[in-house]
Amino acid sequence: MNTRRLASSLLLSSLLLTLGLGCSSQSAVSSLPTVKLTYWRTFDNSDTMNDIITAYTTLHPNVSIDYKKLRSDEYDNALLHAFADGTGPDIFSVHNSAMGQYQSLLSPEPATTTIPYAEIQGTLRKQTVVVTKVLPTESIKALKSDFVDTVATDVIFPYQPDPKVAAVDSIYGLPLSVDTLALYANKDLLNAASIPAAPASWQEFHDDVVKLTKLDSTGKIIQSGAGFGTSQNVNRAVDILSVLMMQNGANMTDDRGRVAFQTVPTGTQHGLFPSVDATTFYTDFANPTKDAYTWNDSFPSSFDAFTSGQTAFYLGYSYDLPLIRTAAPKLNFTINKLPQITNGREVNYPNYWVEGVSKDSKNTDWAWDFINFATKKENVTSYLTKAQKPTALRSLISTQLDSEDLGVFASQLLLAKSWYHGKDTSAMEKAMNSFIDAILAGTTDPTSAIETTARVVSQTYE
Repeated sequence: MNTRRLASSLLLSSLLLTLGLGCSSQSAVSSLPTVKLTYWRTFDNSDTMNDIITAYTTLHPNVSIDYKKLRSDEYDNALLHAFADGTGPDIFSVHNSAMGQYQSLLSPEPATTTIPYAEIQGTLRKQTVVVTKVLPTESIKALKSDFVDTVATDVIFPYQPDPKVAAVDSIYGLPLSVDTLALYANKDLLNAASIPAAPASWQEFHDDVVKLTKLDSTGKIIQSGAGFGTSQNVNRAVDILSVLMMQNGANMTDDRGRVAFQTVPTGTQHGLFPSVDATTFYTDFANPTKDAYTWNDSFPSSFDAFTSGQTAFYLGYSYDLPLIRTAAPKLNFTINKLPQITNGREVNYPNYWVEGVSKDSKNTDWAWDFINFATKKENVTSYLTKAQKPTALRSLISTQLDSEDLGVFASQLLLAKSWYHGKDTSAMEKAMNSFIDAILAGTTDPTSAIETTARVVSQTYE
């Protein structure tokens, strides 16, 4: 009898808490917990997120979101210092190639979030009541269905808080957009060389570069076909090399996630390293003894050379577009799909940021609820429009295909593939750049060079 009476009492208490006894709107909202979320990002100004933040705080008037944009060159250091001091943000952006590096600072997405709402209920008599809802978050199954494939590869990591229990795959962040590597072409230089369209294949790219390159009587390059072939003055050289390797059949990692680009894949001609072959193709454009010679270390960055009209082709992302227009407002250029290897493996390369939650956040459920809200189709569209970014959602790709600015980038999303999931992106890039330098110098045996590079990169996974 006492047990039954106790249960009834607890049930009544729960109902009173949930229904708020028909309290007024103001008192219902004031009974909600006050939540302040800090949100750090880079590159995007606050206006790109205003609509999403306003929509969320309207739905949850007890929540405020402090958005802070940091300079890209100070972002990583600012984050690490803030976390060390215990003043890190609740939500922050992580580059897709650095997710493994930041995993220990991120809180994996919970299966559900528990969020109280102030809702108007009733028919004859409207009442504002407080209702606590247990909401499912983005599941791994839904993630693989909703987002382009590369996202699942980049944001899912094993989570093992207890060494006695097997690790469980968990989502560590969700993106607002995904960018892809494309080919910018100086239309005036192509027209002057009687080239009607930008190349679709790397063989065509090679042939066009030969036509576009001009040397003076001393052999100095006075017009470059492409900013291509070196490590230090080619923007995103490691991205370009990575996608060439993958297109050429190299397995960057094996089924267990271990570095494998130093191996010869099964079914490949014995002794032929796809990664070495791809790197040799790349460096030939900076090798004076090759017919494709068009670039060297004397040039400024590939971006600057393109915007100044010194070179005809530039490989870059959608984020380069406003920078190109600012640097060279009169430049006549086109945006084209990334060249592919004829009859090869079609692969494009992604570059994007993931929104994650700090493991030190005191408002984990609210932070994850906001990320799930922000990345939904009906909410993220305003960000994509204002920021002019390609979507990360499969369902929105078709809405961007006819865009003059974003169409090419969106069209490549379904075949975009990344590979690096180690813990030190800078060390990986330094190793890959050293590999480019070694092949270009020709003083090191290629097999030895690729093995050294793989060994260094493998150490960043430990």
